[in-house]
Amino acid sequence: MTDIIRPPHAKAWPLPGAPKSFSWANWDWPPQNRWAFQHVAEFLKTERISRGGAPARPFPDARRDIAGITFTDIDGAIRSVGDMLERTWTDGFLVLQDGKLIAEHYMNGMSAASLHLSQSVVKSFTSTLIGIFAGRGLIDIAKPVTHYLPELVSCGYAGATVSQVLDMRSGVKFDEDYLAPDSEVAQLDRASGWKPRKDAADTLSTKGLILTLKQERPHGGPMLYRSIETEVLGWILSRVSGLSLAQLLSAELWQPMGAEYDANITIDDEGTALADGGLCASLRDYARFGQLFLDNGAIGGRQIVPESWVAGCRTGDVEAFKPNYIERYRRFPNAAYSRQWWVLDSRAGTHSARGIYGQLIHVEPRRRLVVAKLSSWPDPVNDDLSASTYLAIDAIGRELHGV
Repeated sequence: MTDIIRPPHAKAWPLPGAPKSFSWANWDWPPQNRWAFQHVAEFLKTERISRGGAPARPFPDARRDIAGITFTDIDGAIRSVGDMLERTWTDGFLVLQDGKLIAEHYMNGMSAASLHLSQSVVKSFTSTLIGIFAGRGLIDIAKPVTHYLPELVSCGYAGATVSQVLDMRSGVKFDEDYLAPDSEVAQLDRASGWKPRKDAADTLSTKGLILTLKQERPHGGPMLYRSIETEVLGWILSRVSGLSLAQLLSAELWQPMGAEYDANITIDDEGTALADGGLCASLRDYARFGQLFLDNGAIGGRQIVPESWVAGCRTGDVEAFKPNYIERYRRFPNAAYSRQWWVLDSRAGTHSARGIYGQLIHVEPRRRLVVAKLSSWPDPVNDDLSASTYLAIDAIGRELHGV
């Protein structure tokens, strides 16, 4: 191995237990990602998210065997939930109904204490902090982002509101092609410390990259998924609070929701957390976050997230979603994107936090269902694996709820 692919923050090199093919340049690609997603803090720079010293919020145990529940898969084959878990490269899978633990499965060497990278699932955590601050009157989402970050006046975000960024409806150019080495998302990988820099001139930080972006269309147009939008939200949160994103996640979510384990989030060389994809946490704590949203933002009678904010995450502008996503979401005619959540049904309030390579927190208010799934798919995006997962979840929901 050469120095260029040795992560500067790696605790040892080569990393004990890592595949022989592992490098800083390829850690998130198969087969390396099957190991790497559970060991991020061993090779990337991270900041701890403390759970505090209070007891973890327990899940009442109502376990049952769900592996044999069957469903008709996307290809017409009859498969079981157990089949789905094997076929979709599952690392962890947990089901709650009414806050009770129905099922908990660990695979690929994962355990309850393992911290697993959630990729873009953390976008929903970041937006939740915006909602908490909005509820306190510290952030007004109708204001332009430059109200909080004046330095953005010279880049493509000038004129965009916080609300437009939350819904990924700014007009900023940002190519989210994970397979293109020169796309903006590849630049973000390098700027955030996820990947080695191309050369000595490739020195942008996460914030520095934001400042280079240009506007390509009017703000407020159709929704177009771009991870950099969440980085703007993270920057606003740190500017308003004077705290790091890890400190905010600890104080505002991890401790109030009774998390069971400390978590961590990756940071760049300036100490800026990757607000759109760097969170590593336990399966149960991801499920606790889903339960918080199922319970309208409250825990034990205490309102953690404004109820009105949660309601806004369950519904969105269906027409703004259609131009770019109608074909991929044809099974969900009322789909939308709202406040960094994928809304599968704006009428029923079914919504999901999603991340590439198969990360998911799924919330169904009607069935009182929360599902957390952590995976290490061989592809960043795979519509068939995603569809199979949702079909299995629907079958679980029908079995538990009766419809």
